[in-house]
Amino acid sequence: MKPLTREWIAKAEADWNSAGVLFRARKNPDYDGVCFHTQQSAEKYLKARLVESEESFAKTHNLIALLTLALVVEPSWSVLQPQLQALNVYAIEYRYPGNTASRTDAANAIKYCQEVRRIIRRSFGLRA
Repeated sequence: MKPLTREWIAKAEADWNSAGVLFRARKNPDYDGVCFHTQQSAEKYLKARLVESEESFAKTHNLIALLTLALVVEPSWSVLQPQLQALNVYAIEYRYPGNTASRTDAANAIKYCQEVRRIIRRSFGLRA
């Protein structure tokens, strides 16, 4: 695995871990943060795969655009489209006043990201 790929994976894992900490916090859980970090984790995992396969990509937070590029090398990842579509809105949905994530939103974000993470980590031969 390329060193840059490992860096992307490390950053994806950091976002995944942050989402878990924010979700499980007994006092003041941050459901907005959970949603944001799960989207970021999925984004960074997709970018890790693209880097590893030397596929170029523009600066974007659009998970569907990244998935479309990744499908060239990982066609079976088409099964991730529903999860990525759901996570896609969390890049900005709860970052600004006017919208607040609920516990249910955060739980769903964790569930969707967990599936994305599981499939992508397995493709790298990593434990999920």
